[in-house]
Amino acid sequence: MNDTIKNKLMLLPYQPGCYLMKDRQGTIIYVGKAKVLKNRVRSYFTGSHDGKTLRLVNEIEDFEYIITSSNIEALILEINLIKKHDPKYNIMLKDDKTYPFIKLTAERHPRLITTRNVKKDKGKYFGPYPNVQAANETKKLLDRIYPLRKCTTLPDRVCLYYHLGQCLAPCVNEVPKEEYRRMVDEITKFLNGGYKDIKKELTEKMTAAAEELDFERAKEFRDQIANIEATMEKQKMMMTDLVDRDVFGYAVDKGWMCVQVFFIRQGKLIERDVSMFPIYQEPEEEMLTYFGQFYSKANHFKPKEILIPDSVQGELVEELLDVKVIKPQRGQKKDLVLLANKNAKNALHEKFALIDRDEDRTIKAVENLGRQMGIYTPHRIEAFDNSNIQGTNPVSAMIAFVDGKPAKKDYRKYKIKTVQGPDDYESMREVVRRRYQRVLKDGLPMPDLILVDGGKGHIEAVREILLDELALDIPVAGLAKDDKHRTSQLLYGNPLEIIPLERNSQEFYLLQRIQDEVHRFAISFHRQIRSKNAFQSMLDDISGIGEKRRKLLLKTFGSVKKMKEASIAEFTAIGIPAAVAEELIEKLKD
Repeated sequence: MNDTIKNKLMLLPYQPGCYLMKDRQGTIIYVGKAKVLKNRVRSYFTGSHDGKTLRLVNEIEDFEYIITSSNIEALILEINLIKKHDPKYNIMLKDDKTYPFIKLTAERHPRLITTRNVKKDKGKYFGPYPNVQAANETKKLLDRIYPLRKCTTLPDRVCLYYHLGQCLAPCVNEVPKEEYRRMVDEITKFLNGGYKDIKKELTEKMTAAAEELDFERAKEFRDQIANIEATMEKQKMMMTDLVDRDVFGYAVDKGWMCVQVFFIRQGKLIERDVSMFPIYQEPEEEMLTYFGQFYSKANHFKPKEILIPDSVQGELVEELLDVKVIKPQRGQKKDLVLLANKNAKNALHEKFALIDRDEDRTIKAVENLGRQMGIYTPHRIEAFDNSNIQGTNPVSAMIAFVDGKPAKKDYRKYKIKTVQGPDDYESMREVVRRRYQRVLKDGLPMPDLILVDGGKGHIEAVREILLDELALDIPVAGLAKDDKHRTSQLLYGNPLEIIPLERNSQEFYLLQRIQDEVHRFAISFHRQIRSKNAFQSMLDDISGIGEKRRKLLLKTFGSVKKMKEASIAEFTAIGIPAAVAEELIEKLKD
């Protein structure tokens, strides 16, 4: 704990609010809330902690706080700060998928469609359906029973759906509004849980058709009834009141929390959502934060009712979400909450072995690496590699690993612009200069360690740019390879020395993964550039093919192989003159 933190801890107020923890680069790494700021923030720097909390505390170099007038205000502020800053140690719900709805359009000739976007367009929306397959099967079933139009725009003649009896063909027939109104009402009733009434009506119609010896019509009704039974009665009814509700349960063990959410729609348990994450506050406080994040996302719609365990503050949840919140004490609702708790406990137990293994390979490997090198834990590692063939088409690549895992959205490719011929050192200087000039300009996160695929010369080239030109003091290390092109040793220090790493240690395996990944990324980029340039040079000698036609050929055929197999007619069909096409085919064959 540094002097800045010690002084600030003495000034903390005994009031509710939010606190923002920062690392040595000033990046916000954790946002929390507290009923009493002084007690909560001081608790991080006193007493003993488990491994993950200790990891957070070791990174904290400074903190800020915001006073609020109430606990609920602190909760709302915490949710907004987490969304704004995206701190790496906070609860982050990674699942950004949106659930589908079944929609009845408000058009003159209504359609039944599945959509993930809810708009104010007078259409009727039913759902959401966390089980996408169930939504698609339900729509297919309704398409068989109710012959609404399927086309987005009306064609000028009937389609296959008309011949299948699944469309009234409003494109050629005049369909009365009353007929549409009847079907819309029945579909609405069906999707609101009244499919049993529809099934009863179809049974009566089937019996009547059979009595009139219209067996073909009776068979159609029979098939529709079978479809209803197959689609709508696959699941056991969970509740009899048909109220849409979400059921929450959670379990905590070894500083981790698992939350299970059961989605009950029209009385049925149709899907569940599972989230697992480390916690740094009391479980009840973490659950409040979880509720705010869970329903602040567009893919989770608030039901009419939420069931929660006894330990959660129901009044705060109700005030936060503006939804009826129940803490059931007995009966079927209580059993559902206990079932959610039981599932959460079981999932947490099963995942611990995987979490421990993953931590050994990632964050613990990063911590051990920093310890062996005598530097801060390198949470963010950036690695560089060059690729060229005798100086032609020179490129370079940069990859990033965060806490021992690849951060692929941060990968970057570079075409070498200023270097002529095969000069690895100058190429490395150019790329490092371009990378960290952009990092400084855009305020991007700085790495804790830079790795280069090479030895002393490469390391010195990078240090020269960082220290002399950019005034950046970032540790730089080199990854040397053996004669079989495998990672052999780590070079670091001033003067350079070999860092002794056990060949079977997780930190050594981490370096191998980083070196293999940056090499793969650089090679794939080089191949891409080389093949593109080779194709362009092949076409340079053909008169009549310029930049536009070159792009047209690539867009139309996609590959040289397909161009070789194409006929002159196929080339002329896209606007290539016959004489040019003949010359092109000959060139490709050669």
